[in-house]
Amino acid sequence: MPFKTLNFDVQNGVAKIQLNRPDAANAVNLEMGQELMQAALRCDEDAGIRAVLITGTGKIFCAGGDLRAFESHGDELPLRLKELTTYLHAAVSRFVRGDAPVITAVNGAAGGAGFSLAIAGDLVYASEKARFTMAYTQVGLTPDGSSTYFLPRIVGVRKALELALTNRVLTAQEALEWGLVNEVVAPDELMARAEAQAAALAQGPTKAFGEAKRLMREGLEGSLETQMELEARAIAAAGARPDGREGIKAFLEKRKADFKGQ
Repeated sequence: MPFKTLNFDVQNGVAKIQLNRPDAANAVNLEMGQELMQAALRCDEDAGIRAVLITGTGKIFCAGGDLRAFESHGDELPLRLKELTTYLHAAVSRFVRGDAPVITAVNGAAGGAGFSLAIAGDLVYASEKARFTMAYTQVGLTPDGSSTYFLPRIVGVRKALELALTNRVLTAQEALEWGLVNEVVAPDELMARAEAQAAALAQGPTKAFGEAKRLMREGLEGSLETQMELEARAIAAAGARPDGREGIKAFLEKRKADFKGQ
């Protein structure tokens, strides 16, 4: 079904998702939260989608939650925030836990929920014009969208608290130095760079990518022995899949592997 707040397109194994409320700074309202969840479910269920690219239309990636909409909810705001975060968090969970690698191409300001969505990507590319700020406590709210999970793991608790309490704005270069993004790109080159990477990943061993994603995420929580057991089980499963067999055969035959995402 068509989306109202997103542009959703799949070509050559890549799902491109554009936040599409440019007149509202691509802010997340209930409808966008629900549609992000639906888009994430599509990406998780469609075996033909082997990479995901998330970006924003216009000059802003995402300014965060739609504060005008929040104000309009009046006394129902707590209920509506629980509803919105149910959708948003389900979307982030599916993107993070899914096999398809997720690239976020941060084309401009990323604040609040936009900040959270940006850093939840597996790979993050940022325009030189991008800016990053948590912004939640600036309006008397608290972080959501997974940032309290990912941010301390990326930058450490001390710096995460600095961003949460002071609402410091990071330039794209500072975000790179802090480890929040993988690469900073000239504005007119951002999408080409992100799309090329997504296209390359869409030709890769999708199931192996998914296992690698989960191993990296879960490895932050458990013991060494538990993690090595998970690694052993994952690589054994990979060796049983067609892409695992093809990768080994192609290496020995000195040719490029023809992965099918299996």
